[in-house]
Amino acid sequence: MGKHALNIINLDSEDLIKSLNEALSEEWLAYYQYWIGARLMEGPMRSEVEPELLVHADQELNHAVMVVDRIIQLGGTPVINPKNWFGLAKCAYDEPNDPYIEVILEQNLKAERCAIDRYSKLADMTSGKDHTTHQIVTTILNEELEHEQDIEDWIADLTRMREDFKKLRL
Repeated sequence: MGKHALNIINLDSEDLIKSLNEALSEEWLAYYQYWIGARLMEGPMRSEVEPELLVHADQELNHAVMVVDRIIQLGGTPVINPKNWFGLAKCAYDEPNDPYIEVILEQNLKAERCAIDRYSKLADMTSGKDHTTHQIVTTILNEELEHEQDIEDWIADLTRMREDFKKLRL
């Protein structure tokens, strides 16, 4: 990023880079949580949900690429050691110890809601101050909102399926 561009940003670029590195750590953890959870998942609708979770994983990886690029443009250094991800991330990584589909989906829903909070704060921080970062984080935020809706829909489908099954057994 050019010197003039850095001068017109109306916020502390070090604070912004710190927040972006936290988001970057969360994106890597979200990628892995989606990716490994999709592969381990068991239960009804697995064959329908698994490929979609892998698409979500790819989108999380793309978010990491966008965030890394922006950190570098701002003159910062992206977090370079994966050991630091857990210390920087505010969004928890939930190990998929229970492979049941609904448990995996609930874990991913929790992570998406945390990501929505993260990118909402970044959007507020950069609004009217750093147009490029603002555009990047709102693009990511929109995808995180879509992920949340997808997961909520799958959980609702599973709940409905369970209710219908109980009715059939009566």
